[in-house]
Amino acid sequence: MKIDGVNTIEDYLNSIPEERREPIKTVRNIILDHLPEGYEEMFGFGMIIYVIPLKRYPATYNKQPLMLAALASQKNYMTLYLMTVYGHKETEKWFKEEYKKSGKKLDMGKSCLHFKKIDDLPLDLISKVIARVPVERYIKFYEMSRRKDN
Repeated sequence: MKIDGVNTIEDYLNSIPEERREPIKTVRNIILDHLPEGYEEMFGFGMIIYVIPLKRYPATYNKQPLMLAALASQKNYMTLYLMTVYGHKETEKWFKEEYKKSGKKLDMGKSCLHFKKIDDLPLDLISKVIARVPVERYIKFYEMSRRKDN
């Protein structure tokens, strides 16, 4: 998805409703503070995305950087996409158990964690799930998921 006139993260932050800007910035800062070495933040697909850049790992099925997470303001809520929660059963189980322990209500699709306000998120868990997957482990997981005999 392309947003007219939005080409950078700063443009994106300035384009979202004011009441969502601070929650998005808060989650963004948590991600940046806990993002393992080798990932990069960029703007793509109409969102702030956290990826393994193509210069590091070009062998993706869609020729796009391998995405770990993404952050977006959408029509009815804000969303944090957590690709490793979606694609890894052990991580998904751990994440859902930890979320439940937080006492907060989980509103999640396959990879998309929806929230209307920052208080909806257990921020310490968000930091842990971002920090949980170093680049090399994510590449191995991705390659295993793409194997034909899988």
